[in-house]
Amino acid sequence: MGKAARDERRSGWDERRARLARLVRSHRDLALGWAIISAVAAAVCLLNVLGFAQHEGGGVGAHLIFEGSSWLAITLLAWAPWAVLRVTAGRPWWMKGSAHLAAALGFFAAHMGLFTLFRAGLFAAAGMPYDPMDTIENLPFEAGKDVIAYGMSVGGYLFMGFMIQRPSAGAEPPALFDIRDGARLVRVALSDVLAVSAAGNYVEFHLRDGRRPLMRSSLSALAGELETAGFLRTHRSWLVNGAAVTGLTPEGSGDYRIELGGVSAPLSRRYRGVLARLMT
Repeated sequence: MGKAARDERRSGWDERRARLARLVRSHRDLALGWAIISAVAAAVCLLNVLGFAQHEGGGVGAHLIFEGSSWLAITLLAWAPWAVLRVTAGRPWWMKGSAHLAAALGFFAAHMGLFTLFRAGLFAAAGMPYDPMDTIENLPFEAGKDVIAYGMSVGGYLFMGFMIQRPSAGAEPPALFDIRDGARLVRVALSDVLAVSAAGNYVEFHLRDGRRPLMRSSLSALAGELETAGFLRTHRSWLVNGAAVTGLTPEGSGDYRIELGGVSAPLSRRYRGVLARLMT
């Protein structure tokens, strides 16, 4: 294998590691929130089992199955509130509310279906009787509990995202950024990056000096990495440096054209929250 081929292969591995690192950083709120939701649900289920044991003074096998199946179902569904938050980001409040209401009802239905299935299998494996009608009789109680659990999960993910994105005292956003343009690494000051646009499987950096280096990445992964440095998603294909915006021009139907020095980028009406931030 020649030197050029080795360098290209090494660059490919470095690029994959960098993309994975960006993906992990942009989804830390999901990973941490999911783990916390699962841990809290496990603690509640364990306390319920201990309470049953103390009250009834007997075996806890059946109660362990009941509570354990509920915990497993919640853990499998804990990503749903985060996904709805991501999908509705930048949308009007009524659209967000409708989406979360529908998701809460779906969360309840999926939770009921999953733990009923788990309980049927576990009770059968333990040679114990199980009547799903017992759960159906408690339908209103289960629905209220699941809707509250969904709402608390949404609040938890919002708080987790806020804490992760909030810069710590005395900390400054990264001043430099490494752009891997093929086998070449281009190191630039973030203040010199006016905007980033999607270009197929790549993103194109629009630099203040007119250069347009490419890097293999998705725009969503890059947005998660650069949002703490003041970059804003203004379109499904554009990310702009909020500090570099020099003008806004309305284009009708709620859309705008953003001027950033010698670069022009679209601002979709879907990102009303970004428009408000740029106008303040």
